[in-house]
Amino acid sequence: MLSRSTARKAPLLARLGRAPLRAPAAAVLHAAFLHTPNPRQSSAAIAADADAAAAGELAAAGSAAIAAAQAFAPLDTFLRRQNGPRDADVAAMLQGLGFASLDELIAATVPEAIRLAAPLHIADGEHAEKELLAKLRAIAQKNKVYRSFIGTGYTDTVVPPVILRNVLENPAWYTPYSPYQPEIAQGRLESLINFQTVVSDLAGLPAANASLLDEGTAAGEALVVCLNSTRSKKRNVFFADENCHPQTLAVLRTRAEGFGAKVVVGDYRTFDFAVPGDRLAGALVSYPDTYGNIGEHKALADAVHAQGGQLVVVADLMSLAVLQPPGEFGADIAIGNSQRFGVPLGYGGPHAAFFATTAANQRRVPGRIIGVS
Repeated sequence: MLSRSTARKAPLLARLGRAPLRAPAAAVLHAAFLHTPNPRQSSAAIAADADAAAAGELAAAGSAAIAAAQAFAPLDTFLRRQNGPRDADVAAMLQGLGFASLDELIAATVPEAIRLAAPLHIADGEHAEKELLAKLRAIAQKNKVYRSFIGTGYTDTVVPPVILRNVLENPAWYTPYSPYQPEIAQGRLESLINFQTVVSDLAGLPAANASLLDEGTAAGEALVVCLNSTRSKKRNVFFADENCHPQTLAVLRTRAEGFGAKVVVGDYRTFDFAVPGDRLAGALVSYPDTYGNIGEHKALADAVHAQGGQLVVVADLMSLAVLQPPGEFGADIAIGNSQRFGVPLGYGGPHAAFFATTAANQRRVPGRIIGVS
């Protein structure tokens, strides 16, 4: 006979016996209902003994239920999906490597000179995303925007809102499934041929490519065109005006080394082009130069052509809307940066360079040329 407390626990034991824990719970219930009291004990002792036995059986059933639940737990849990190693995994790897702790491993592998001695300060407590964004905005508001006079071919611009909204801020341009749909390819070709047309008209030269990387790259490509335009290998001298942008001169020198060419930097107004003579492959001049000076380059073009070389003009594409086009005063190649046409600075790039030249150099133009068929 069961005591009242044991009888009250019977429904709980029955609930513990539901699948998948039917076998252990049934055994507990069987032991509870078959419990036989000692006839020599008093009724109170019998009830206490029954309660103790039922409590022990209930605890055993709970332990069995927990063990069975862990055995049948799903593997796709949050903790199991984490990439970080567990303590047991870390201990096994450290034992295999022969180290007692992660600190000992780091001390043996990372040089002390580059280790951070002080603890890393990440944040002052936990913050929600909204609070962190507010802190970042407050930090950004401390920046002071000054007028920049650095120049060297990079000019801050105001991006037209229609371009900002429909191109730069439109995720359809940089998150498409594939960039090869016919309508996208056709639109890209049409925009590139429009770019070539604008460059050709402003430079006053008949052929223009579909852009290059930057002004320095375009200068290096112009050097190669000048070297390849003559069959004489002795034409390996290339003159560059000293008032070109410094980064353009640096790229030019680097590119010339690979072709065995010699870059001579000087003042185009005083340089004697008869000195290199028939070894002159070409000359490079800025229009306007890195200091903003605008020079007359018709005489320079005649002097370079007299020695059989080609004149390369580094032009400001925006200024060509009011200045004389390079092609009209004898330039063979016009290069430059199109960043002035509303492209953000982007901390130095990427920007598209332009490359325009004469019909004689059309097949030597680097990159690709979009045509109408």
